[in-house]
Amino acid sequence: MQIHVVQQGENLASIGIIYSIAPQAITQANELPNPDRLVIGQALVIPIVGRYYFVKAGDSLYSIASQFGLNYNELARINAISPTQPLAIGWRLYIPPQPKRSAEFKGYVEPFGETVSPTIEADTRKTAPYLTYLAVFSFQVQSDGSLKEPLLDPFIEIAKANRVTLMMAITNLEKGTFVNELGQIILNDTAIQDNLINNIVEKAKKYGFRDIHFDFEYLRGEDRQAYINFLQKAKRRFAQEGWLLSIAVPPKTRADQPGRWYAAYDYNALGKVVDFIFIMTYEWGYSGGPPMAVSPIGPVREVLEYAITEIPPEKVMMGQNLYGYDWTLPYQEGTQARALSPQQAIQVAANNGARIQYDETAQAPFFEYQADGKDHIVWFEDARSIQAKFDLLKELRLRGMGYWKLGLSFPQNWLLLSDQFEPVKANLQG
Repeated sequence: MQIHVVQQGENLASIGIIYSIAPQAITQANELPNPDRLVIGQALVIPIVGRYYFVKAGDSLYSIASQFGLNYNELARINAISPTQPLAIGWRLYIPPQPKRSAEFKGYVEPFGETVSPTIEADTRKTAPYLTYLAVFSFQVQSDGSLKEPLLDPFIEIAKANRVTLMMAITNLEKGTFVNELGQIILNDTAIQDNLINNIVEKAKKYGFRDIHFDFEYLRGEDRQAYINFLQKAKRRFAQEGWLLSIAVPPKTRADQPGRWYAAYDYNALGKVVDFIFIMTYEWGYSGGPPMAVSPIGPVREVLEYAITEIPPEKVMMGQNLYGYDWTLPYQEGTQARALSPQQAIQVAANNGARIQYDETAQAPFFEYQADGKDHIVWFEDARSIQAKFDLLKELRLRGMGYWKLGLSFPQNWLLLSDQFEPVKANLQG
């Protein structure tokens, strides 16, 4: 597959000619909300096998072949040209597909209210073939060690139908906020701990969970060792059932990183206990903060490069957002940006005549527009930004990637994932 960035004057017909593909195939693959009015700067995934390379000044057959890990004689043979033939600028060369790499992919799903929305259910069904784990968010710990259940129907059936391992996401959430007092109680009262673990085992057996996943956030720094001890106890119990144990942790860049979000999480010690760790490498740009990319590649790389000095890379799962934010300008502290999916961002750009720009440093797209007399800026994700993350995943040889959260349309992500990876389908269903 190939990423194409829409230029001024292009339409689906002209783009189809470039890649010898029907416009309808591009529309269908990208689930285009705007097929008749493409946005300048919009990234499209062209659903072809392999890709094309267009010769630039200074290129040679050898340099092009080296770029894609090919032998130049083989590249010449594939394109039915002589290895010594001069290359004209703009000439189109076919590059065959690269071998796929196995990796694990996790999707969080967060149902609200009394019933699961049709949008969340439909998106979960659509993306489940690409997932190794499905985490229903969340089982909320109570102060006595009991658990408040999330909506689980229809996710159990979806997981089973797609050979996806159900992940039991357990949090210290209370009324939408992570509460460190709940963590303090659980981690320092043996009787409540034991009650919690017994309740987890009961629920996991009842519903068929095969990975127990703790997302305990904002724990107190003084509970750092208590958290490790608790996970060791939980691991011993869950191992008796043949279950995995995983955790979510904040994005650190050093062991002694200050701040109430970071102090309780010892990457090295935690990595020795659990089967894998999901690192929340997103929310640099967040709803309550100033406008910027949600997961800029530089900070993401810094976190992950540090992480694999403390944790084996095969235990590290990169976090990835499936959303962006629309900020009203000028930004004022205390205001909230509006969350939107990548597809919604494209629609907003199209409706307001905006041009999408791409920040090469952050490796993230953005655009500005005006509405109701106010200026706006939108940072979101597109095919280019997710490809940068896939490249980093492969470079660092990580376990895989986890998505927060399903229900937000981003078809380009799944197109590129399926083109480059074989999602692991762990056969853990009972």
